[in-house]
Amino acid sequence: MTDSKIQILPDHLSNQIAAGEVVERPASVVKELIENSLDAGARRIAIEIELGGRRLMQVSDDGEGMVPEDATLAFQRHATSKIRSEEDLAKIETLGFRGEALASIASVSKVELLTKVHDGPSATKIMVQGGKMDDPVESARPTGSTVTVRDLFFNTPARRKFMRSQATENFHITSIVTHYALANPSVAFTLKNNGRETLKTAPAKNLKERAFQIFGPRMTESLLPVDGGREFVARVFGFVSAPRERRTTRDAQYFFINGRFVKDRNISKGLQEAYRSVLPHGVYPVALLFLQIPFEEIDVNVHPAKTEVRFRRELAVRDVVTEAVREALADAGVRGASRQRDEQVTAAAAGTAENFRPPSEETETVRSAPEPVQDPIEFRIEADTSDFEKEAVDRAVPEDATAKDSTADLPESTRKLESDDASEPGVPIFDSAEAISQSLEPEDVRGAAVHPIGQLHESFILAQDDEGLLLIDQHVAHERILFDEFRQKEDGRRIRSQNLLVPETIDLTPAQLEIFSEVRDELEAAGFGVRELSGRTVAVQSVPSGLPSMDIENLLAELLDSADKAKRSGVRASFRDDIAASLACRAAVKINMKLSGEKMAWMVERLFTTSSPTTCPHGRPVILRLTMKDIERKFHRS
Repeated sequence: MTDSKIQILPDHLSNQIAAGEVVERPASVVKELIENSLDAGARRIAIEIELGGRRLMQVSDDGEGMVPEDATLAFQRHATSKIRSEEDLAKIETLGFRGEALASIASVSKVELLTKVHDGPSATKIMVQGGKMDDPVESARPTGSTVTVRDLFFNTPARRKFMRSQATENFHITSIVTHYALANPSVAFTLKNNGRETLKTAPAKNLKERAFQIFGPRMTESLLPVDGGREFVARVFGFVSAPRERRTTRDAQYFFINGRFVKDRNISKGLQEAYRSVLPHGVYPVALLFLQIPFEEIDVNVHPAKTEVRFRRELAVRDVVTEAVREALADAGVRGASRQRDEQVTAAAAGTAENFRPPSEETETVRSAPEPVQDPIEFRIEADTSDFEKEAVDRAVPEDATAKDSTADLPESTRKLESDDASEPGVPIFDSAEAISQSLEPEDVRGAAVHPIGQLHESFILAQDDEGLLLIDQHVAHERILFDEFRQKEDGRRIRSQNLLVPETIDLTPAQLEIFSEVRDELEAAGFGVRELSGRTVAVQSVPSGLPSMDIENLLAELLDSADKAKRSGVRASFRDDIAASLACRAAVKINMKLSGEKMAWMVERLFTTSSPTTCPHGRPVILRLTMKDIERKFHRS
């Protein structure tokens, strides 16, 4: 008799545990199966799903297929054809290599594998249910493989309970397929969702042609080629968007390392830094960035999902991304972009001073005099402004004003307060806004006692009350006013629409089309008239009455991004707020816009009748206070 408490787990149970990391959701299954197809040399890959992957996921390819013996071994843990030694692992070039995916998937679903090699007499069919394999049988199919996964998590009810809505799972699957379609332009991809074809790409000659197939002509025209890097650190190539093509989420940013789709904050930070002086806060560019990094500089064996990597020189990689993107923006004549190399780039990549730019088919282009890519944003008022409060527009917005949408355009003195006498010893200076100012709570200020006294840099209203000085952001203040008016009209079902003179046709991405089909009714309730045309093309026929002239395609993309976030969070009502916030933000007065005393007084008066006068719909502060006590203390009068 033994007192041992430790025992080896049976295979089916250990596979289910491993599946917890490999199979996070249906999209994880699709990802692993697509990677297997690509590693098998497939030139055509067809994906079909039903009910967000709950009922069915099927991936078919024309790859090399498997002989019966390999087909059986493929469902065993740690069985792989990709590596044989530690040296192979150190320089892995295939997408898969762990030998866990099929075993993990088969342990929590019902799987059918149908595969045939080129010179095989027949195909092999294998059924696996909950990790239990039936004997292989002969079947028929052309060269290649088809893996069908049914009833995901059928034997793990707890995992099935945590699956998200069909729309959310569809979005993630579509996103995965889009990633691999971009990474492999020469491979044809087809995605069907509940029998409806949502993505279809023919083999493309290069990345830009593939981007055209997926995103359509409008967005592709705004893409700027990136091709740079530093030897021994990384080569960076691909495309980024001109500032006019922007998003409110990072969902349109695609990163690849040595052909592998990755989710990496380091690359994202490098991209964000490149756009820091170009795009306002909370707005993100589109990016299709490919990095080629020496194998010895990265570790891809970090997580079973294989979407995370570890860099040997993380900061050097980030800085190289920033440098390459900045150069692309500068080459295109983007205002605010600079070719100047950060000092830390040189330090991080010491000894590699030469840029290396191998010729790239993906980014090959003729660089003639660049056309402007950052159009001026004009604020124009339509004749019918009833739904956005005619009085607000007429009195608070001059017709000839030119708006600028980014705080990056503010003078440096606005962004950082400094004393002219800072060099004199013993004289206190305003080290930062926080040192003397504070955000207000609604109960801290009464509208009747607030009196405007001027405007700072045509961007902030200066006002006073009994407590001291108030600094009011004119853009977010007007945004709060319009947001409340729009929500009140929506609640009262008084939203009016105005027809566009010429309907605007927009090519949605596959992921956007999935979201659009879910929120179409809500968009119509908000005043948008959108009609589906063929494929992924829609026509915007009407918009909420009173909106200024704007880029409707970017507005719709922003709203669909917001809808996706709202649905993923499970808070459906938040999408209606997101619509109102987006419309209010675009219709509100901008910074660098001169306001008369009468207009400032009107805005201050209306602001304090809103539901939350001290915060904008996006959560930013509207008002900062400088109390008399603090001011006197800074002047040594207290």
